[in-house]
Amino acid sequence: MTCGWIECDRALILAGEPGRIRLPVPSVLIDHPQGLVLFDTGLHRDLARDTTRLGASAQLFAVRMHAGEALASGLARCGVDPAAVRYVVNSHLHFDHCGGNADVPNATVVIQKPEWAAGRSSKLIERGVYNPADYELGHDVLQIEGEHDLFGDGSVLCVPTYGHTAGHQSLVVNTEKGRLVFAADTCYLRETLEHGKLPAFGFNLDMQRHTLEWLRRERAAGADIVFGHDPEQWPALAAGWMT
Repeated sequence: MTCGWIECDRALILAGEPGRIRLPVPSVLIDHPQGLVLFDTGLHRDLARDTTRLGASAQLFAVRMHAGEALASGLARCGVDPAAVRYVVNSHLHFDHCGGNADVPNATVVIQKPEWAAGRSSKLIERGVYNPADYELGHDVLQIEGEHDLFGDGSVLCVPTYGHTAGHQSLVVNTEKGRLVFAADTCYLRETLEHGKLPAFGFNLDMQRHTLEWLRRERAAGADIVFGHDPEQWPALAAGWMT
């Protein structure tokens, strides 16, 4: 599901690059026999009308949400009651990855422990890096450290990919058709993986470079890498076999 769009200077995403870039904001719904899972939830529905909740981030990102792009609308098109979602796996707690958490009230939020701690840092909240209004909503929270097998059958794996933030995680989904790695913001674009050019900001860019090496190994072994905000890859996926 495409849960909005953000526009920013290319230099924020690829350090030193000129111009502007428009990025899709994805959310992925996984239908497992033991329950429905969302990997990231996109932008908060209120951003369609007002960007006040972005705080300082509004100076860096222009937000666009079209009618029907809020998470609840996307789930409805999939025939899914938002109240039936069992897990939300947030890659991290930036506004474009957890804004839709408000639409799935019964889900357990699965988050890396260092990320949950970062999201409660008064310094980072004051700087506008995090907004607790996006994620401190009364959900049950499962804090994990390291790799976590969500259902115990190897099909849905939370994999720590620290670097972009203190506790960023990616999601590996093993299906009958093959292995998918949802990289999220550890690898924004195909360009990031191909050329190793990282954003102009990040918690630890050396850790992020290590993660890119892991993604290259996964790709060499046959996995399909789904980049975090690729404006060419994601729309094609969203219009194809993924809803």
